[in-house]
Amino acid sequence: MSDTKPIISVCIANYNGMEVIDDCLRSVLEQEGDISLEILVHDDASSDGSVAYIRGRYPSARLIVSESNVGFCIANNRMAAEAKGKYLLLLNNDAALYPDALQALLLEADRIGGLAILGLPQYDAGSGELVDIGSLLDPFLNPVPNLDPNRNEVGMVIGACLWVPRALWDELGGFPEWFGSIGEDLYLCCRARLAGHAVRAVATSGYRHWQGKSFGGNRVVENRLATTFRRRALSERNKCFVMVLTYPAPLLQLVFPIHLVLLLVEGFVLSLLKGQWRAFREIYAACLQSLWSERKDLFRFRRQILAGRAISWRTFIDPFTWCPHKLRLLLRHGIPRIG
Repeated sequence: MSDTKPIISVCIANYNGMEVIDDCLRSVLEQEGDISLEILVHDDASSDGSVAYIRGRYPSARLIVSESNVGFCIANNRMAAEAKGKYLLLLNNDAALYPDALQALLLEADRIGGLAILGLPQYDAGSGELVDIGSLLDPFLNPVPNLDPNRNEVGMVIGACLWVPRALWDELGGFPEWFGSIGEDLYLCCRARLAGHAVRAVATSGYRHWQGKSFGGNRVVENRLATTFRRRALSERNKCFVMVLTYPAPLLQLVFPIHLVLLLVEGFVLSLLKGQWRAFREIYAACLQSLWSERKDLFRFRRQILAGRAISWRTFIDPFTWCPHKLRLLLRHGIPRIG
């Protein structure tokens, strides 16, 4: 790493990441090209010795140690507040960059010239298979993997490897800390697009990702989608939050009531088939309760966000695909395992 002022600040949120942190940090340190960068690691009150290990093995990384577990959003906001680079690269501790990843991102950022969120092709760390080149979105904000290298304008890029200019991060205000974890990448990308900024997937280079390693769930096991109660609850709640915050009025009025009805039906059927009501109570009922209790703050924040809207609702839905992605997953993998 160069001793000059960094162009790129790589921000790595770590929690009990001893199994994966070496691969992640080495992939940053071994980047090709003479790129001025810094590494910030936020340790979220790990109990596996991560702090001592990172401090001893990677002294060039700036380590922020949290006394309590604060979640992904606060962790990244803290790192961004201390970062010195023109660009931020938010990188999961269970992700590892290809050697030319930073060169590819910097080249695309220079080519675009303006403010834009960028992502790279994501490859499964176990199988090596391509997972996505960014994601499209269905009407209910479920990410739909984009596998077309010629389609660069996407609805979102996954937060496991998300590039954002510092000026755009400041303009958007970073992550909402009350999201906790999950869905913050969806929020940032929808918010950026609403304000007229591009969200693009760079088709070259890439990164390896142990999907679900840092948070649990979100992976296919024996051809069935496996997740956890906590991940699913946060995902459903935060997708609803993003919908309320960023959907232009015609879209919100049309889609959101349908979404709520489908959530209730999904929760009822899933709980009935599994023969227990924990899923309905902890995921679906909890989601509706959160929406109701936070409604005033959500609509207050919505007015603030929409005041900066720079595109029409028709442009907003350009990266949407209209078949519900949950239906595709159900037909392909069956009813998900929740543990």
